[in-house]
Amino acid sequence: MATPNLPSALPVFDEDAPRPVPALALQDGSTIARLVGVMQRLLADDGCPWDREQTLETLRKYVLEEACEVIDAIDGGDRGALREELGDLLLQIVFQAELGRREGAFAIDDVVTAIVDKLVSRHPHVFGDMTAADADEVLRNWEKIKAVEKKGRGVLEGVPRSLPALTRSQRIGEKVSRVGFDWDDAKGSRAKVTEELAELDEAIASGNASAVEDEMGDVLFALVNLSRHAKVDAEGALRRTIDKFTRRFNHVEARVKELHGGWGAAGGGEEHIPLTVLDGYWNEAKTTERSPKTPDK
Repeated sequence: MATPNLPSALPVFDEDAPRPVPALALQDGSTIARLVGVMQRLLADDGCPWDREQTLETLRKYVLEEACEVIDAIDGGDRGALREELGDLLLQIVFQAELGRREGAFAIDDVVTAIVDKLVSRHPHVFGDMTAADADEVLRNWEKIKAVEKKGRGVLEGVPRSLPALTRSQRIGEKVSRVGFDWDDAKGSRAKVTEELAELDEAIASGNASAVEDEMGDVLFALVNLSRHAKVDAEGALRRTIDKFTRRFNHVEARVKELHGGWGAAGGGEEHIPLTVLDGYWNEAKTTERSPKTPDK
């Protein structure tokens, strides 16, 4: 396949070349050039067949997957794992930039230059003569500068549709708040939750499935707005609750296997385990989590 706008010979990647890693305090990103070289070698005519078959579209799922693994590493608190996952995510950026170069559209230096220019232009309180008293003012100034740069673009156009729903809801709330479309404080947001819950109750009572879905969405959106006012990350809060539920249910399941032989007759256990019994196992898990840990001896 012909590759447009490329030199006849790319720099040769030397896999045997020394690759010292600078001391932490001296690292400045210069080693990224080696990653670009590796990617160019993989995509060369005699490179990796799998890599050469990839497109921007086929890599889409890997970008999401690697970003999620970065989040998991942050939540896990393992800096070694975070370093590895950030590398995997960086690979996706370099990979796509190299595919863009092969299309003649853009390349890695275009990507870096664009984000550097954006950071400088949107931090006039650092690189210019504007002042910002606090982080909230920085964000307001950011939106004003962005509005000038993207004149004619809607306030919400920069929020990706592919974000998880809770995250997208919270980002939308943040965006409209910066242009004044928001409650004055958390009280108004909390009152909206009560209002939407009442409407959900009415929809459930009506038996109208479509109305229930609409009102359930309104309740969730109102709760996300309340989370924002309470300075809580809604996505992170729900993730933590899911993790907590999983831990406790795993305890319940272990007790069911231990004391009842498993779930139901088909699984070799009791036909029906009363919910009161299961709740007891659930409360055991809660008590265990809340008990102070015994120090190691």
